[in-house]
Amino acid sequence: MCGIVGIVGKSNVNQALYDALTVLQHRGQDAAGIVTSHDGRLFLRKDNGLVRDVFQQRHMQRLVGHMGIGHVRYPTAGSSTSAEAQPFYVNSPYGITLAHNGNLTNVEQLAKEIYESDLRHVNTSSDSEVLLNVFAHELAQRGKLQPTEEDVFAAVTDVHNRCVGGYAVVAMVTGYGIVGFRDPHGIRPIVFGQRHTDEGVEYMIASESVSLDVLGFTLIRDLAPGEAVYITEDGKLHTRQCATNPSLTPCIFEHVYLARPDSIIDGVSVYKARLRMGEKLAEKILRERPEHDIDVVIPIPDTSRTAALELANHLGVKFREGFVKNRYIGRTFIMPGQAARKKSVRQKLNAIELEFRGKNVMLVDDSIVRGTTCKQIIQMAREAGAKNVYFCSAAPAVRFPNVYGIDMPSAHELIAHNRSTQDVADLIGADWLIYQDLPDLIEAVGGGKIKIEHFDCAVFDGKYVTGDVDEAYLNKIEQARNDASKVKTQAVSAIIDLYNN
Repeated sequence: MCGIVGIVGKSNVNQALYDALTVLQHRGQDAAGIVTSHDGRLFLRKDNGLVRDVFQQRHMQRLVGHMGIGHVRYPTAGSSTSAEAQPFYVNSPYGITLAHNGNLTNVEQLAKEIYESDLRHVNTSSDSEVLLNVFAHELAQRGKLQPTEEDVFAAVTDVHNRCVGGYAVVAMVTGYGIVGFRDPHGIRPIVFGQRHTDEGVEYMIASESVSLDVLGFTLIRDLAPGEAVYITEDGKLHTRQCATNPSLTPCIFEHVYLARPDSIIDGVSVYKARLRMGEKLAEKILRERPEHDIDVVIPIPDTSRTAALELANHLGVKFREGFVKNRYIGRTFIMPGQAARKKSVRQKLNAIELEFRGKNVMLVDDSIVRGTTCKQIIQMAREAGAKNVYFCSAAPAVRFPNVYGIDMPSAHELIAHNRSTQDVADLIGADWLIYQDLPDLIEAVGGGKIKIEHFDCAVFDGKYVTGDVDEAYLNKIEQARNDASKVKTQAVSAIIDLYNN
C-alpha cells in the first residue's frame, strides 16, 4: 500500500506535490519522496519518515520545476531503509524517475531478465526499481532521440507483456512529460484530473480522487485496467489502452480499509460502500439473532465509523463514540513488528468508561487481520465495565496473504487462517463474533450506480486473479514476511545505514 502522485503544471509544483502527499499519507508512513524537473535537470528529495518530517523548507526550495512526481511508502517488498524510498531513477534513456503502488509477482524472473538480457543493474531489493528498469529498457528499444506518445504507449504495452501483479505507476521522462499506467487487472487504484488556471490547464495523476479534490482539480476519471495516460511537459493529454485483454478486478480491500472514505474508486464512493457494509452486517445480525441484546454500537476509529453508524441505524440501537484516538500514532496495521503494534494500541486508543459500564457493547472494526489489536481493544472494553463485548467485522475473515501490494502477514500469522469463527472469537476474547459474508461485501462495494462484477478478494477466498500464485510462491513470501524475518532485516538495515552515515 503506497500513495503516488504526478503533476504537470504551469508553475512550480513542489507545494502541490507536498500537499497531495499529505492527503495520501494514510497509504504509507514509512518514507516519502518528491522529484521535479526543470530545464532538463532533476531535483530529488526522499527519506524515511512522514511527509512533514522528510520535507523541510530548504528541501522545498530546491524542488523547482513545473513537472514532478511524488510517493509515500510503506514496505511491501524489500526492507524499510531509506535506500528503498521512492521515486527511483535511471539515467538511460532520457532520465526516468518512477513511483509505484503495488507488487509484482514475477519480480525474480524480471530481475534475472534485466541483468542477463537487458544488461541493467538493480541496486535495491525493491520491485519498483525492477519495474522502472523494465519500462526504461522498453522505451530505449524505440531508439528515438525524442520520444513521442506512441513510443511511450508502446513501452507501456511491453511492460504489461512482461510484468505480472498489481501496479499503479507514475513515471517522469525528464524534459518530456509524465506517464501514468495501471495493471491489466486494475488491482491498484489510479485516477487523473485537471484544473484551469490563468496560465492554462494543469493535470494531476494520483492514487485517490481525494488528493485531486483537496488541490482543486476536477476528477476526469479512473484509468481503466491496462490503460496509460501521458501528459507532455507543455500540457497535452494523451490516453491509450495498452493491454491486450484487460479485465477490471480491483482490490476490494481498498474499500474496506485502505482508501479514505471521501475518495471515489472506479466510480464507486468509498463512503457509500462502507455505509452498505453496515447495512449488510445489520441484516446478518437480525437473521442470526433477531432477539439480540445489544445496548450500544461503538466503532473502533477511524475506518469502521461509517459502517458502524449505518449498522446502528438499521438495528435501532444507540451509536456512541466509546474510544478517543490519539491522532499522533500511526496506523497500527502498517506498523512492522508485533511488539510495536501491541505497544501502539494502548497509546492510540483510550476508552470512555461511561459508554461501556454495565452495557452489552457491539464493537465494530473494518477487519480482523492478526487479531492482536482487537484482542487488546476487547480487553479495554471489559476493563471499562462492559457487561458483554460483541465484535463485528465489516469484512469477511482474512485467511490468505495479499500479494498485490498490501503487506499482510504470512498465512500462519493471520488469526482466521484454518480457524472457525468461534475459534477466533475465543482467541480475541469476544462473547460473540460476526463476520461480513463475502457475497454481501461484494454487493456492498459493487452494487452502487456503477456495477463492478468482479473483485480481487484473494485475502478472503484465496483466489489470486493473476493466475500465477501457487503454494510455492506463498511459502516463499511467508519466509520473507514473518515478523521475525522483518525484525532481523530491519536490524541489519539499521546497522548498514549507521555505517553509511
